[in-house]
Amino acid sequence: MTEPSSPPDPSSNEGELSSAIQDQQWIARVQEGDARAFDELIEKYKSRLYGVIYNMLGNHEDAADLTQDTFVKAFKSISTFKSKANFYTWLYRIGVNTSLNFLKKRKEIHLSLNDWDPEMEEEAGFMELASKESASGALDREELQEKLNEALQKLSQEHRAVVVLHDIQGLRHQEVAKILGCSEATARSRLFYAHQQLQALLANYL
Repeated sequence: MTEPSSPPDPSSNEGELSSAIQDQQWIARVQEGDARAFDELIEKYKSRLYGVIYNMLGNHEDAADLTQDTFVKAFKSISTFKSKANFYTWLYRIGVNTSLNFLKKRKEIHLSLNDWDPEMEEEAGFMELASKESASGALDREELQEKLNEALQKLSQEHRAVVVLHDIQGLRHQEVAKILGCSEATARSRLFYAHQQLQALLANYL
């Protein structure tokens, strides 16, 4: 399968301004009635949004459905979007809240290794987190991904969300806080405890 080309990382300093300007132009067109301009936003963010939701759920089919649902909600609410906000922060917040609401309906997550999405194997942030959690190299790459994903799904929804957004998606603490609707101090605290939990869950593999 040919991997889709990755758009410039909107969380990085380089290219952030031009990316935001481009988003604003598309959003303005959508708000003026050009629904086709929203397709440009979908194309730009669908892979990254899917990555956020997939890592929240650990299931390919559910992630695909909720990614679509998130874009539908975003399109319906685009008239309320304020020009001073970052579109990707606004979009990710919708995606995370959609995921959290979905998870609340499930008392327990049953993660099958068959749900592992091979397209996520090259997720740079995921592998960076994996390398942090297993410096010994006791597990090969595929095994480490599986163990880390299993551990991630065992975290609370709040702790999982901050790890996905900060460690895997590479967003700054301030951006994570905006998406989760909490203070930056709370986001940092959740990330600290999430890392502790991951280290405990992966203790037998480090």
